[in-house]
Amino acid sequence: MNDITHHFGTLYHPVSALVIYQTKDDDKDTYVEHFDMDKNGNPINAHPLSEREAKILAKSLNTEKEKSKAFLKPESILPTNVLYINPTEKGSVIWYTKAKKVKLFFTESLGIPNGTASIPAMLWVASKQNLTLFALTSDKRPTEKTILYHAPFFNVYENGSVCMGTVNVDIKNSASVEEFIGAWESYFFNSRFSHLNHNPTNGNCVSIWKGLIDTDKTFPKEILKKTNKTLKNILP
Repeated sequence: MNDITHHFGTLYHPVSALVIYQTKDDDKDTYVEHFDMDKNGNPINAHPLSEREAKILAKSLNTEKEKSKAFLKPESILPTNVLYINPTEKGSVIWYTKAKKVKLFFTESLGIPNGTASIPAMLWVASKQNLTLFALTSDKRPTEKTILYHAPFFNVYENGSVCMGTVNVDIKNSASVEEFIGAWESYFFNSRFSHLNHNPTNGNCVSIWKGLIDTDKTFPKEILKKTNKTLKNILP
């Protein structure tokens, strides 16, 4: 299993606090008081906000602003497998991947060994918090008319939404589009498949994956089940 601990969230501890006071008259004079925090998170050492402390705060705010601006920006030329980007604070990306072999993990209750198997071409739709998956029958770049198929995996609902279970999804505010895509693919393939939310294939899903794990077989496209959607239907 790949190490994905670098995707986990960072724990922040309180080190200071600001209290803003204002008068009730029309001029509304303002006074800012700065507190340090003790090891238990309690405010101590109250004093007027100094110029040095104000500069540190301003620098921190500017850094966060720049990180937000960098979200979903490509590192160089836009990757050819990206179909759509919404580079806002709650941005999303639509991309596709060609058929390939990947390492897959299953819970013991399914009776499927962990191992490498061929998977079909896939269409990915992701925001910071949610992932939706569909299968494709061709490695060609999808068009608006491309028919979407149910993703033939466990932990995926009928509408394509992926149940991430206990996986801690933490997409950085400064993630480039490449980092965003890489993080979601890593989250999905390094999670452990555990249950069926519907029957996503024409056939027994458990038997299909048992027959593919650690073999040279290509994924059998004939078992893919059509949805009633095309790519155009899921575009914002």
